[in-house]
Amino acid sequence: MKSSIRIASGQGFWGDLQSAPLQQVSRGPIDYLVMDYLAEVTMSILQKQRMRNPDLGYARDLVDVCEEILPYLVERGITLITNGGGVNPIAARDRIFEVARKLGVKGLKIGVVTGDDILPRISELVDEGHELRHMETNEPIASVKDRLLSANVYTGAWPLVEALRQGAQIIITGRTTDTGLTLAPMIHEFGWGEQDWDLLAAGTVAGHINECGAQASGGNFLGDWRSLKNMHDVGFPIIEAYPDGSFVVTKHEGTGGAVTRETVSEQLMYEIGDPTMYITPDCIADFSSIHLEDLGNDRVRVYGITGKPYTPSYKVSASYLDGFVAFGSLTYSAPDAYEKAQAADAILRKRLEMLGLSFDEIRTEYVGLNACHGPIAKQIEPNEVMMRIGVRGHDKSAIERFSKELAPLILTGPPSVTGFSGGRPKPSDVVAYFPALLDKRVVEMHVQVDEI
Repeated sequence: MKSSIRIASGQGFWGDLQSAPLQQVSRGPIDYLVMDYLAEVTMSILQKQRMRNPDLGYARDLVDVCEEILPYLVERGITLITNGGGVNPIAARDRIFEVARKLGVKGLKIGVVTGDDILPRISELVDEGHELRHMETNEPIASVKDRLLSANVYTGAWPLVEALRQGAQIIITGRTTDTGLTLAPMIHEFGWGEQDWDLLAAGTVAGHINECGAQASGGNFLGDWRSLKNMHDVGFPIIEAYPDGSFVVTKHEGTGGAVTRETVSEQLMYEIGDPTMYITPDCIADFSSIHLEDLGNDRVRVYGITGKPYTPSYKVSASYLDGFVAFGSLTYSAPDAYEKAQAADAILRKRLEMLGLSFDEIRTEYVGLNACHGPIAKQIEPNEVMMRIGVRGHDKSAIERFSKELAPLILTGPPSVTGFSGGRPKPSDVVAYFPALLDKRVVEMHVQVDEI
């Protein structure tokens, strides 16, 4: 058993800072690099890409990153774990093998974890009595079955642990939980058991801190953000983990941003719901048990975490087509910018009514005035206001007709339009989210490790 391991965060979402993985593998010692690419909407995007091309369906940024970092992984013995495989981790593996051949790398073992994608099994599961009801509305998934784009279960750390046991240096998964990416190497290196609830909860909290990249080390920081130095070179977080479940959050020396009690606290509060019941496939973590100690020099110790047994269900993240949407905007300058923007909105809505167009929803916001804080925003006279209006509905022709009514306001509405904001808006698909629960016993995960 190692006395400690260093697990570095390399991506917080698909589209995060492209230079972060290279920074993490090249500017200091780490044992593992974890890269989180997936969100609920990402799965539907990847599924649509795979429908158009069976060789796609993974985060293509992952391949570009591997071309940069693979020499460091091999030279320094760093293991990469990522859910960037999306809905096609096999294709992602094949592309990375191509990169390895191009770079002359031999002996590389890549593990692939599959089984989370249950889209092809939906009819079978429903016929077997698994209703898969919406967690908020109780609507059965059968009501949207014909419009489904994706359906994936949030799987946990144990399949990743198996891939590590088989010697994989790169592990590519689908919808593994963000926290599982960091928890897996802690289980593997420290020999934690499947019922070591406090230890598993500690690893889960470490994964939660790591999952959003630089959000734990100064990015998107709501505290004294002005005091943060060199944010152009922000350091992504690193978990320095110990066998007893305690860990230190830090970053590479000389990088920008900061790791403090405040930055870590903000990330801990991100998307947690009930803090005493942070539910994952591996355990339930009690965030109210977390203790933080700021050690200074960008080091925060985290300890005292307790956990409980996992639930019998996996969470299913499904998405489906639910109509169309279009957004358009016009910017009005002072004087009376807000009044002009309001008048433009009223004129446009009346014209849409005269055309007999109806929508499931029509909303307007005034960027520069109340787009962020709504009616509680202080009513001041801004220099300019962007009138941004959006419509949603199932009649695509009505959405398209709306798109033709915005630009005419430039010459047929209030004065002082400036910046036409991209011209005529185009209708796009509305992708709705369908969360559900599924008995873990009907999901079978598969681990395959191959060597170049």
